[in-house]
Amino acid sequence: MAVGLVKDLAVGVHPNGADGWSRQGVLAPGIEVGAPPDYFNQVGQSWSQPPWRPDALAETGYSAYRSMLRAVLASAGALRMDHILGLTRLWWIPQGMGPAAGTYVTYDQEAMVSILVLEAQRAGAVVIGEDLGVIPPGLREYLGSRGLLGNSIVWFEKAEDGTSLLEPERYRRLAMTAITSHDLPPTAAYLTGEHINQREQMGLLDTPPAQAKDAARHERAQMVELLLDRGLIDPAHQDDVTEVVKAMHRLLRQVPSVMLGVSLADMVGERRTQNLPGTDREYPNWSVPLADAEGQPVLIEDLDLNPVFRGITEVMRGSR
Repeated sequence: MAVGLVKDLAVGVHPNGADGWSRQGVLAPGIEVGAPPDYFNQVGQSWSQPPWRPDALAETGYSAYRSMLRAVLASAGALRMDHILGLTRLWWIPQGMGPAAGTYVTYDQEAMVSILVLEAQRAGAVVIGEDLGVIPPGLREYLGSRGLLGNSIVWFEKAEDGTSLLEPERYRRLAMTAITSHDLPPTAAYLTGEHINQREQMGLLDTPPAQAKDAARHERAQMVELLLDRGLIDPAHQDDVTEVVKAMHRLLRQVPSVMLGVSLADMVGERRTQNLPGTDREYPNWSVPLADAEGQPVLIEDLDLNPVFRGITEVMRGSR
């Protein structure tokens, strides 16, 4: 582990937790932070967390923000900062109202980012900003200019036409690139369209299910075509989900990004989502035991017995 432990910093805290109680002066009561509707989360998201008050942060010299960063960076070689877009603006939702009723509240971007950069430099840590979703124009470029890594997901990286998949050589160098994330379905589920069925069942689609399923089939066809064009998969195996997942990791190896991320769920053939953003009691977030494609539990001690794990490990150990 050349970089060291990569820690994760969430967007916020539970309003009834210790931080919510002790930081009442700098957290906005009666407000929940979230995200507006977008392509993947069509009804928007509400995370039930109170946001920072930008006026209170400035008045207190950002002391609570500084303390939080120092604590999380104390034993970190790198820090993944969830929803780093919140350093410039956050989607505020009045409690009891849906995500669509929210509005953006802006923050002092220069102050928020500069404090983050300073504390990371003091700790000798790398910062990976999760810059996905509805991104303000120029933000990725600004964060990159300050030495912060971005976060690229293969499914979402598009060429200039906005529809074609981006060729791997054209990915950002200053980024951690991965095929999926903990907030997205495992790749096997994405390839089979199971994530559309799940969102339909839970009422999380804002478009007709048939239209969403057609879009998912088109995405899969695009991906397979790219893999075939680059010789990363045998045409005879293009309908085999496991082989497509392996080929996508071969594609990942061609990306120039300084860091790559691999999902343990992908490495064992899991098809169930670990976390479904914007849900609470509707889905057992973070409570899904790791399993293989047949739904059989996979223990950490038995990982090397899993053929998918061995195959993807071999791919990722290859030269870049």
